[in-house]
Amino acid sequence: MAVLEQVQDDVKTAMKARDRDRAGALRLIVDVLQQEAKFGKGDEIAVLQRERKKRVEAAEAYEKAGRTDQAAAERFEAELIEGYLPQQLSDEELAQLVGEAIEETGASEQRQMGQVMSALMPKLGGRADGKRVSAAVREKLGA
Repeated sequence: MAVLEQVQDDVKTAMKARDRDRAGALRLIVDVLQQEAKFGKGDEIAVLQRERKKRVEAAEAYEKAGRTDQAAAERFEAELIEGYLPQQLSDEELAQLVGEAIEETGASEQRQMGQVMSALMPKLGGRADGKRVSAAVREKLGA
C-alpha cells in the first residue's frame, strides 16, 4: 500500500475515533502528498522527510519564542509523520555504508565529500537524515 493510501485510511480511522488533532494533522500530510503526486514528483519518502524537518524546525523556533503550545503541536505532527517514514539506520549501519561509499569513490579528503554523498544518498533510501549522514561522512574523512 502506498504511503498516501495509508495516510488516507488513517484519516478515516481518526475521524471515526473523533480524534480531531490527529485527523487534522493527517489531512495536512494527505494534501502535501497529493500535491506532489499531481506535479509528478511522487517521491513520498522525500516529501515526508521534508515535511518532518519543517515541523521540527518550526517547533524549535516556537520554543525559542516561548510559544510552547505551538511547539507541542509541531512536535506532534513531526512524530506523526515519522510513523510513515522507513526505520532509521543505526549508527553502526550508517558507518558501514559510509565506509563502503568512501571506498567506492576513492575519497580520502574533506573536499571529496560531495562525491561520497552523491554515491551514498541513493543507497540510504530515506533511512537516515541528511545532517546525520554528512556528519558521519565528515567524521570518516577526518575533518
